[in-house]
This record gives sequence, structure tokens and C-alpha cells, in this order.
Amino acid sequence: MIRRPWYRSKTSPASCREVGRVLQHYLDSEMDPEWAARVTEHLEACKDCGLEEETYREIKSSLARRQPSATDDAVARLREFGRSLTDD
Repeated sequence: MIRRPWYRSKTSPASCREVGRVLQHYLDSEMDPEWAARVTEHLEACKDCGLEEETYREIKSSLARRQPSATDDAVARLREFGRSLTDD
């Protein structure tokens, strides 16, 4: 979950740069509710960022429709491969 260690303050509006940094996490619902609310507010007010959000949502939706879900076996193999990379 994305916390808010780097943005200005709890009450200041989110900037385009801040929203750009966390947009994927926002779309994946991986943010604390307070920060997600600030991103939502920014997206509703900023046409450019709102269009970027819409584009990413369309891409995610398209990918979800076209790709089958990974099998449990494939996920297990991928996790094992990842562990092997970190083993000394």
C-alpha cells in the first residue's frame, strides 16, 4: 500500500507531479484512503490528469479482457524464480 511520505502536507492539494507518481497505485486501489481522496479530487479538477487516468483505465481494461489469468503453477514458478534471484 502506498503511504504518503513524500507529499507536501495532508491539506495541500495534490500536484500533477504527485498524481503522476502514484496514478498506477491509485488505479489498483493500493493507497491509503486519505491520499486516494486527494488524488480523486485532483483528477476531478485537472483535465490533463483526468485524461491520463482515463487512458490508463482503458489500457488496463483492454489488457484484462485479452489476457487469461495466470495459473497457480505459473505464479508459483515465478515466485520461486524471484526467490532464486535473491538467494546468495
